[in-house]
Amino acid sequence: MMENSDNRLTSVNWSEICPWLIIFRTFRIASGFRILLLSAVAIILTAIGFALLGYFFADSLPATPDSTACPCKSALQLQPCLGPAEEFCNATCYPIFFPGTQFSQPFIRLFDLEADAGDMSYALLFGLWTLAVWALIGGAITRSAAVQLATGERIGWSKMFVHANRRWLSYFWAPLVPLVGVLLLSVPIALLGLFLRFNAGILLVALLWPLFIFAGLVMATLLLGLIFGWPLMWAAISVEKTDCFDALSRSYAYVFQRPLRYLFYVVIATIFGSLCWLLVSNFAAAVAYLPYWSTSWGGGQEQLNLILQRSPELGSLGKFGATMIHTWTMCVQLLAAGFLYGYFWTATTAIYFLLRQDVDATEMDEVELDEEAEYGLPRVETDDIGAPVVTGESEQSAEGEADEKSERKEES
Repeated sequence: MMENSDNRLTSVNWSEICPWLIIFRTFRIASGFRILLLSAVAIILTAIGFALLGYFFADSLPATPDSTACPCKSALQLQPCLGPAEEFCNATCYPIFFPGTQFSQPFIRLFDLEADAGDMSYALLFGLWTLAVWALIGGAITRSAAVQLATGERIGWSKMFVHANRRWLSYFWAPLVPLVGVLLLSVPIALLGLFLRFNAGILLVALLWPLFIFAGLVMATLLLGLIFGWPLMWAAISVEKTDCFDALSRSYAYVFQRPLRYLFYVVIATIFGSLCWLLVSNFAAAVAYLPYWSTSWGGGQEQLNLILQRSPELGSLGKFGATMIHTWTMCVQLLAAGFLYGYFWTATTAIYFLLRQDVDATEMDEVELDEEAEYGLPRVETDDIGAPVVTGESEQSAEGEADEKSERKEES
């Protein structure tokens, strides 16, 4: 009797067919309270540095726009501005800059031909301050995202910051190494550029111009890899627990060896992130708007408008209370803005996993974890026939017992 073989397809492992679906897991990670809070703190620290540098470089900076104008008309904000009143628009909207722009814009300013010494000093200091802040916060976020994406487990606050603190210099220097290389190449060219001040020297520089073009080719290659690959450097440090030079090598290799794959992953992450931001921004706007709407029934619309404007008619106590209400609203806005930065780092980590699998054929669930002794895992040994046996004790305790035995032998 012939057997009836049923070869029906019961399930499909979509993660193997479409590995880029890992990007869709980043929303849950980026919307976690810890990631939102860390990003909000980093935004505040970055803004403090921006304000302090703006105070010291006030004379060399361009005039700022009118602060009374509604920022909704000129910058990315919590959309939509719920409510018809312009007062509520001013109370619930504030500028939010795309994370990649905030990190790269100060350093791009260094290559402006019209920038003077004051502009370049301000741009350099602000870029270094931003990099220093996010080297710690971004390192902690990418480490948390790497462990969750690879193992599905969360790590605590202490392990996040211990990892980021130990590798802070690697996070800080990884994007700066290519810039240092560009600087070293530009210094001799700048010195030879002094001959341009003399008519005879122009001919000498013209003869050396092919060498300048070659140096420009090298510098452009370094900057191209840096522009597209610097977020991958931090993801590499968080995933591999490596140094800045290995992270630099990996990011450049992935960018130049798989540019189309990289572009595809970035497009998917951008589209998905835009939809997520639409959800988060509307939710945050509703959270900020509904308390105003509810209190207007009891306090009256006219009084609410005075509170929104923080009018002097409220008196000292009333104005202080209106300022506190505005501060609480700003906390909601900061957490919503933190989602943008948290998603940026978590999506970058997911893209690093995908590119590493494409180039190095490494499974996406492989991530360098902390030592087993830190987790208290049992020690695994082999018996007489070579089979693995769990001893029931951690390596740390086993090492402690070994030390005690050696001390006893020495005493005897």
